[in-house]
Amino acid sequence: MADWPIGVFTSIDAGLGVHLEVAHELGIPTIQLHAPQRSTRTPEKADEFLARLDELGIELTAVFGGFEGESYADIPTVAKTVGLVPPETREERLQEMCQISDFARLLGCDVVALHLGFVPHDRTSGEYRHVIAVTQRLCDHASINDQAVHLETGQETADALLQFIQDVERGNLFINFDPANMILYGTGEPIEALKKVGAYVRSVHCKDAKWSDQPGVTWGQEVPLGEGDVDIEAYLSTLKEIGYRGPLTIEREIPQEPERQKVEIAHAVNLLTQLREKLLG
Repeated sequence: MADWPIGVFTSIDAGLGVHLEVAHELGIPTIQLHAPQRSTRTPEKADEFLARLDELGIELTAVFGGFEGESYADIPTVAKTVGLVPPETREERLQEMCQISDFARLLGCDVVALHLGFVPHDRTSGEYRHVIAVTQRLCDHASINDQAVHLETGQETADALLQFIQDVERGNLFINFDPANMILYGTGEPIEALKKVGAYVRSVHCKDAKWSDQPGVTWGQEVPLGEGDVDIEAYLSTLKEIGYRGPLTIEREIPQEPERQKVEIAHAVNLLTQLREKLLG
Protein backbone atom coordinates (compact mmCIF):
# COMPACT_ATOMS: atom_id res chain seq x y z
CA MET A 1 0.00 0.00 0.00
CA ALA A 2 1.20 3.52 -0.82
CA ASP A 3 2.37 5.96 1.86
CA TRP A 4 -0.34 7.75 3.84
CA PRO A 5 -3.39 5.75 2.74
CA ILE A 6 -6.59 7.45 3.87
CA GLY A 7 -8.47 5.81 6.72
CA VAL A 8 -11.59 6.36 8.79
CA PHE A 9 -12.71 5.36 12.28
CA THR A 10 -15.56 2.85 11.95
CA SER A 11 -18.06 0.96 14.07
CA ILE A 12 -20.09 -2.21 13.64
CA ASP A 13 -22.64 -1.85 16.43
CA ALA A 14 -21.36 0.67 18.95
CA GLY A 15 -19.26 3.78 19.35
CA LEU A 16 -18.60 6.95 17.40
CA GLY A 17 -17.37 5.56 14.10
CA VAL A 18 -19.10 5.45 10.74
CA HIS A 19 -20.43 2.23 9.25
CA LEU A 20 -18.22 0.18 6.97
CA GLU A 21 -20.45 0.94 3.99
CA VAL A 22 -19.71 4.66 4.36
CA ALA A 23 -15.98 3.97 4.14
CA HIS A 24 -16.57 1.90 1.01
CA GLU A 25 -18.85 4.52 -0.54
CA LEU A 26 -16.18 7.18 -0.03
CA GLY A 27 -13.44 4.96 -1.47
CA ILE A 28 -11.47 4.81 1.80
CA PRO A 29 -9.05 1.84 1.80
CA THR A 30 -8.20 1.49 5.53
CA ILE A 31 -10.14 1.56 8.80
CA GLN A 32 -9.70 1.58 12.52
CA LEU A 33 -12.52 -0.30 14.23
CA HIS A 34 -14.29 0.47 17.48
CA ALA A 35 -14.50 -2.95 19.14
CA PRO A 36 -18.00 -4.37 18.79
CA GLN A 37 -20.18 -5.28 21.74
CA ARG A 38 -19.09 -8.23 23.81
CA SER A 39 -21.88 -10.51 22.56
CA THR A 40 -20.70 -10.14 18.95
CA ARG A 41 -16.98 -10.65 19.60
CA THR A 42 -17.15 -14.26 18.41
CA PRO A 43 -15.15 -16.33 15.90
CA GLU A 44 -18.22 -16.52 13.65
CA LYS A 45 -18.67 -12.72 13.66
CA ALA A 46 -14.94 -12.27 13.05
CA ASP A 47 -15.16 -14.50 9.98
CA GLU A 48 -18.19 -12.56 8.70
CA PHE A 49 -16.43 -9.23 9.19
CA LEU A 50 -13.23 -10.41 7.50
CA ALA A 51 -15.25 -11.64 4.53
CA ARG A 52 -16.94 -8.24 4.29
CA LEU A 53 -13.60 -6.43 4.44
CA ASP A 54 -12.26 -8.68 1.70
CA GLU A 55 -15.33 -8.06 -0.42
CA LEU A 56 -14.97 -4.29 -0.05
CA GLY A 57 -11.18 -4.24 -0.42
CA ILE A 58 -10.65 -2.53 2.95
CA GLU A 59 -7.74 -3.13 5.34
CA LEU A 60 -8.19 -3.13 9.13
CA THR A 61 -5.30 -1.35 10.88
CA ALA A 62 -6.36 -1.13 14.56
CA VAL A 63 -9.09 -2.24 16.97
CA PHE A 64 -10.03 0.30 19.64
CA GLY A 65 -11.35 -0.64 23.05
CA GLY A 66 -14.13 1.23 24.79
CA PHE A 67 -16.04 0.44 27.96
CA GLU A 68 -19.52 0.58 29.45
CA GLY A 69 -19.85 3.57 31.75
CA GLU A 70 -17.37 5.84 29.99
CA SER A 71 -18.55 9.40 29.48
CA TYR A 72 -16.98 12.31 27.63
CA ALA A 73 -19.50 14.84 28.94
CA ASP A 74 -16.78 17.13 30.28
CA ILE A 75 -13.14 16.90 31.35
CA PRO A 76 -13.81 16.03 35.05
CA THR A 77 -16.20 13.26 33.95
CA VAL A 78 -13.58 11.84 31.59
CA ALA A 79 -11.12 11.73 34.49
CA LYS A 80 -13.62 9.77 36.59
CA THR A 81 -14.95 7.35 33.98
CA VAL A 82 -12.63 6.74 31.03
CA GLY A 83 -10.14 3.96 30.41
CA LEU A 84 -8.17 1.75 32.77
CA VAL A 85 -7.34 4.49 35.29
CA PRO A 86 -10.57 4.54 37.41
CA PRO A 87 -9.79 2.02 40.17
CA GLU A 88 -13.37 0.76 40.62
CA THR A 89 -13.54 -0.66 37.10
CA ARG A 90 -9.86 -1.22 36.38
CA GLU A 91 -9.67 -5.00 36.73
CA GLU A 92 -12.91 -5.67 34.87
CA ARG A 93 -11.91 -3.37 32.02
CA LEU A 94 -8.45 -4.93 31.79
CA GLN A 95 -10.09 -8.31 31.31
CA GLU A 96 -12.37 -6.87 28.62
CA MET A 97 -9.44 -5.20 26.88
CA CYS A 98 -7.64 -8.55 26.84
CA GLN A 99 -10.76 -10.10 25.28
CA ILE A 100 -10.74 -7.32 22.67
CA SER A 101 -7.11 -8.17 21.98
CA ASP A 102 -8.12 -11.80 21.43
CA PHE A 103 -10.91 -10.70 19.07
CA ALA A 104 -8.48 -8.48 17.17
CA ARG A 105 -6.25 -11.51 16.73
CA LEU A 106 -9.18 -13.36 15.15
CA LEU A 107 -9.38 -10.43 12.74
CA GLY A 108 -5.68 -10.72 11.96
CA CYS A 109 -5.07 -7.26 13.42
CA ASP A 110 -1.75 -6.55 15.13
CA VAL A 111 -2.77 -3.30 16.89
CA VAL A 112 -5.15 -2.70 19.78
CA ALA A 113 -5.68 0.82 21.05
CA LEU A 114 -7.53 2.78 23.71
CA HIS A 115 -7.82 5.92 25.78
CA LEU A 116 -6.02 4.85 28.95
CA GLY A 117 -7.52 7.72 30.97
CA PHE A 118 -6.00 10.49 33.08
CA VAL A 119 -2.75 9.05 34.46
CA PRO A 120 -1.92 10.32 37.98
CA HIS A 121 0.75 13.02 37.89
CA ASP A 122 2.62 11.93 41.02
CA ARG A 123 5.03 9.22 39.87
CA THR A 124 5.71 8.25 43.49
CA SER A 125 2.05 7.53 44.28
CA GLY A 126 0.51 4.11 44.65
CA GLU A 127 -2.11 4.95 42.05
CA TYR A 128 0.56 5.76 39.47
CA ARG A 129 2.21 2.40 40.15
CA HIS A 130 -1.16 0.65 39.81
CA VAL A 131 -1.77 2.27 36.40
CA ILE A 132 1.75 1.27 35.33
CA ALA A 133 1.03 -2.32 36.40
CA VAL A 134 -2.32 -2.59 34.59
CA THR A 135 -0.74 -1.20 31.40
CA GLN A 136 2.09 -3.72 31.67
CA ARG A 137 -0.44 -6.55 32.01
CA LEU A 138 -2.30 -5.36 28.92
CA CYS A 139 0.93 -5.07 26.94
CA ASP A 140 1.98 -8.55 28.03
CA HIS A 141 -1.33 -10.04 26.91
CA ALA A 142 -1.17 -8.21 23.58
CA SER A 143 2.37 -9.47 23.12
CA ILE A 144 1.11 -13.05 23.33
CA ASN A 145 -1.14 -12.14 20.39
CA ASP A 146 1.79 -10.52 18.53
CA GLN A 147 0.16 -7.11 18.94
CA ALA A 148 1.18 -3.60 19.82
CA VAL A 149 -0.82 -1.40 22.19
CA HIS A 150 -1.42 2.19 21.06
CA LEU A 151 -2.37 4.83 23.63
CA GLU A 152 -4.42 7.66 22.14
CA THR A 153 -3.17 11.14 23.01
CA GLY A 154 -5.20 13.83 24.70
CA GLN A 155 -5.38 13.44 28.44
CA GLU A 156 -1.64 13.86 29.04
CA THR A 157 0.99 16.36 27.98
CA ALA A 158 3.62 15.07 25.59
CA ASP A 159 6.23 15.05 28.36
CA ALA A 160 3.99 13.14 30.78
CA LEU A 161 3.07 10.59 28.10
CA LEU A 162 6.72 10.01 27.23
CA GLN A 163 7.60 9.50 30.89
CA PHE A 164 4.72 7.08 31.34
CA ILE A 165 5.71 4.96 28.33
CA GLN A 166 9.27 4.81 29.60
CA ASP A 167 8.08 3.79 33.07
CA VAL A 168 5.91 0.98 31.66
CA GLU A 169 9.03 -0.58 30.09
CA ARG A 170 7.30 -2.61 27.40
CA GLY A 171 8.56 -2.76 23.84
CA ASN A 172 5.09 -3.02 22.29
CA LEU A 173 3.64 0.20 23.77
CA PHE A 174 3.22 3.05 21.29
CA ILE A 175 1.07 6.10 20.50
CA ASN A 176 -1.99 6.80 18.39
CA PHE A 177 -1.56 10.56 17.92
CA ASP A 178 -4.71 12.68 17.77
CA PRO A 179 -3.82 16.37 17.33
CA ALA A 180 -7.32 17.66 18.04
CA ASN A 181 -7.39 15.94 21.43
CA MET A 182 -4.40 17.96 22.57
CA ILE A 183 -6.51 21.07 21.91
CA LEU A 184 -9.80 19.66 23.23
CA TYR A 185 -8.19 18.67 26.54
CA GLY A 186 -5.89 21.70 26.66
CA THR A 187 -2.76 19.58 27.10
CA GLY A 188 -0.44 21.18 24.56
CA GLU A 189 0.17 22.57 21.09
CA PRO A 190 -0.31 19.53 18.83
CA ILE A 191 2.59 20.12 16.43
CA GLU A 192 5.07 20.66 19.25
CA ALA A 193 3.70 17.60 21.04
CA LEU A 194 3.98 15.45 17.90
CA LYS A 195 7.64 16.38 17.51
CA LYS A 196 8.31 15.35 21.12
CA VAL A 197 6.58 11.97 20.98
CA GLY A 198 7.28 11.20 17.31
CA ALA A 199 9.52 8.22 17.99
CA TYR A 200 6.54 6.37 19.49
CA VAL A 201 3.85 7.35 16.97
CA ARG A 202 2.61 4.30 15.06
CA SER A 203 -0.92 5.41 14.16
CA VAL A 204 -2.70 8.74 13.91
CA HIS A 205 -6.07 10.43 13.78
CA CYS A 206 -6.81 13.33 11.48
CA LYS A 207 -9.18 15.51 13.47
CA ASP A 208 -9.45 19.24 14.09
CA ALA A 209 -10.53 21.45 16.98
CA LYS A 210 -10.54 24.95 18.40
CA TRP A 211 -9.12 25.90 21.78
CA SER A 212 -11.37 26.50 24.76
CA ASP A 213 -11.15 29.90 26.43
CA GLN A 214 -10.20 27.90 29.56
CA PRO A 215 -7.84 25.20 28.24
CA GLY A 216 -7.75 22.15 30.46
CA VAL A 217 -10.82 23.29 32.40
CA THR A 218 -13.53 23.23 29.73
CA TRP A 219 -13.69 21.41 26.40
CA GLY A 220 -12.40 22.86 23.22
CA GLN A 221 -14.65 22.50 20.18
CA GLU A 222 -14.27 19.77 17.57
CA VAL A 223 -14.72 21.15 14.04
CA PRO A 224 -14.43 19.81 10.46
CA LEU A 225 -10.92 19.03 9.29
CA GLY A 226 -9.10 22.17 8.16
CA GLU A 227 -11.37 24.57 10.09
CA GLY A 228 -9.68 24.45 13.48
CA ASP A 229 -6.41 25.30 15.22
CA VAL A 230 -4.43 22.14 14.38
CA ASP A 231 -3.02 23.43 11.03
CA ILE A 232 -3.48 20.21 9.07
CA GLU A 233 -0.76 20.95 6.51
CA ALA A 234 1.77 21.57 9.29
CA TYR A 235 0.54 18.37 10.97
CA LEU A 236 1.17 16.29 7.86
CA SER A 237 4.51 18.01 7.27
CA THR A 238 5.54 17.04 10.79
CA LEU A 239 4.37 13.46 10.24
CA LYS A 240 6.61 13.42 7.18
CA GLU A 241 9.54 14.78 9.23
CA ILE A 242 9.23 12.07 11.88
CA GLY A 243 9.05 9.39 9.19
CA TYR A 244 5.42 8.38 9.66
CA ARG A 245 4.04 6.78 6.51
CA GLY A 246 1.02 4.89 7.87
CA PRO A 247 -2.70 5.53 7.43
CA LEU A 248 -4.21 8.97 7.91
CA THR A 249 -7.32 7.94 9.82
CA ILE A 250 -10.15 10.46 9.83
CA GLU A 251 -12.22 10.71 12.98
CA ARG A 252 -15.31 12.92 13.09
CA GLU A 253 -17.36 12.41 16.26
CA ILE A 254 -20.92 13.40 15.33
CA PRO A 255 -22.69 10.02 15.04
CA GLN A 256 -26.01 11.66 15.87
CA GLU A 257 -25.80 13.46 12.49
CA PRO A 258 -24.86 10.68 10.03
CA GLU A 259 -25.44 12.64 6.83
CA ARG A 260 -23.43 15.62 8.03
CA GLN A 261 -20.77 13.22 9.30
CA LYS A 262 -20.48 11.60 5.86
CA VAL A 263 -20.26 14.98 4.10
CA GLU A 264 -17.54 16.20 6.44
CA ILE A 265 -15.57 12.96 6.12
CA ALA A 266 -15.76 13.27 2.33
CA HIS A 267 -14.39 16.81 2.67
CA ALA A 268 -11.59 15.49 4.89
CA VAL A 269 -10.73 12.81 2.32
CA ASN A 270 -10.39 15.49 -0.36
CA LEU A 271 -8.27 17.74 1.85
CA LEU A 272 -5.92 14.94 2.89
CA THR A 273 -5.63 13.69 -0.68
CA GLN A 274 -4.61 17.16 -1.88
CA LEU A 275 -2.10 17.62 0.93
CA ARG A 276 -0.65 14.14 0.38
CA GLU A 277 -0.06 14.98 -3.27
CA LYS A 278 1.53 18.30 -2.33
CA LEU A 279 3.80 16.90 0.38
CA LEU A 280 4.68 13.47 -1.03
CA GLY A 281 4.24 14.10 -4.76
